[in-house]
Amino acid sequence: MNDCFATADTPETPIPLVPLEAEGLSAWLEGQPQRVRQWVAAAGFRARPEQVLTVPDADGGIGQALVGVSPEGDTWSLAAAAGQLQEGVFAPPRDWPAARRLQAAVGWGLSGYRFDRYRPCDRPVPQLHLPGLEPEEIHRLHDTVAAVSLVRDLINTPAEDMMPGDLGAATETLAGAYGARVSQVVGEDLLRENYPAIHRVGRASAHAPRLIDLEWGDPAHPRVTLVGKGVCFDSGGLDIKSADGMRWMKKDMGGAAHVLGLARLIMSAGLPVHLRVLIGAVENAISGDAFRPGDVLSTRAGLSVEVDNTDAEGRLVLADLLARAGEETPEVILDFATLTGAARVAVGTEIAAFFTGDTDLAHGLYRAAGAVDDPCWRLPLHAPYSALLESSVADLCNGAHSPYGGAITAGLFLQRFVPAGPRWVHFDVMAWNTRHRPGRPKGGEAMGLRAAFHWLEGRYRR
Repeated sequence: MNDCFATADTPETPIPLVPLEAEGLSAWLEGQPQRVRQWVAAAGFRARPEQVLTVPDADGGIGQALVGVSPEGDTWSLAAAAGQLQEGVFAPPRDWPAARRLQAAVGWGLSGYRFDRYRPCDRPVPQLHLPGLEPEEIHRLHDTVAAVSLVRDLINTPAEDMMPGDLGAATETLAGAYGARVSQVVGEDLLRENYPAIHRVGRASAHAPRLIDLEWGDPAHPRVTLVGKGVCFDSGGLDIKSADGMRWMKKDMGGAAHVLGLARLIMSAGLPVHLRVLIGAVENAISGDAFRPGDVLSTRAGLSVEVDNTDAEGRLVLADLLARAGEETPEVILDFATLTGAARVAVGTEIAAFFTGDTDLAHGLYRAAGAVDDPCWRLPLHAPYSALLESSVADLCNGAHSPYGGAITAGLFLQRFVPAGPRWVHFDVMAWNTRHRPGRPKGGEAMGLRAAFHWLEGRYRR
């Protein structure tokens, strides 16, 4: 991760950043010297969002940098500048309160993200000057950027280097940094340990399926369990995807990446919780051992599931994980998954859809999402749609008998495997930026992660 911040005194005078909105540009220019007004006019700067202009000082150096303010909140207010400016040290407005500067610093730091595992990037990274911060504030800033960068790195890594064993190794590395414990149930042991659906989905691959189980914290503290879909590549199985549909399926382990990023934030912050992270890591491959449409699968919860479509495999993996999560009656279960295209139709690719039967939890997530500029939207668990999952030969079907409401019926399917008691929320996320925006490059992305952590922190931090 690049060092995007200067938090101590710097030998060079930081260059002021001047955020401007289009309607306020004229008033600002009235107070500037003639040379500045001429420069801005000649450059065609209109303070549009994402527009950045460096203005020379009287000696020919950079005197200040003008930034068109983003309408997407404080987090992204300076992100365009971080992505366009060259090497140097820049300072946010002095009249901004500390909380606003820190929020903008998150977006600045995320603009410095580079996925350089396969191709080095030598583009200079400008630094944001943030003097006078408390150690805890510096720590939190770096941790937030690092957690999102971890999620991006895991998702961006191609499947050949991010198969179930690699995902397990990444979990071990994270656990080692925070004194967490990790166990893995691999291959045929999944059947002996009663994870039949995870085994059935992943058994066709040359890469053995596995349950990855991370545990951290004091058992006397409230239990929080995170569940992640870790389909390291999804061919669609025998109901094979099209070439276009398969192209970016390295991202289908995005749910697992999210819970690891969230776990990193929880452990680094030292939240007083007993954390459990459960990941079902599989490849949905095609071979003579692949599961088939019409097969009936058993699950850890004892429910039988008829396979309507082998490309609806993620919910089968999550079924075993959610059943396991509920056995210890945690206070909260959060699951993340790249589960349905229907959620993308409903809210687009840049909003995290979520489902919960707990209205107070939903309102808490809305408040958290607004506070950290991490958009989330609740979709309904409309109980009558459960009829669309009925099967004539099993307890339920993994696909609905309708082309409509696919994200809802997927959520209702998962709900069947969550016992009464824990507060449960299911995130259905894209985990991928389909276009570049300041601070959010095209590629793997954490969605709903910062909102979820902000909610958890508000609930559990002493």
